[in-house]
Amino acid sequence: MNLEYTQKSFGNMNSSYAKYLMLFGLVLFSLGVVFYLFGDKLNFIGNLPGDIKIEKDNFSLYIPITTMILLSVAFSIIVRVVQKLW
Repeated sequence: MNLEYTQKSFGNMNSSYAKYLMLFGLVLFSLGVVFYLFGDKLNFIGNLPGDIKIEKDNFSLYIPITTMILLSVAFSIIVRVVQKLW
């Protein structure tokens, strides 16, 4: 690996990228804390009506359709609020 190439590619990184990476890390950390503290109260996630569960002898299939739609809507709302505030 050419060290000069890697130094040039990282040297062009703006401080805005660093801010986004730190924000992303903070969000992941916050989600981890929420699930650690309130994980027993969030057991409905993944067990919503519309989530498909098929369990057989040596086979199990789980497709969380409703959960993914709910998380997608929540994430879209959060992103729009952050965009308006930023």
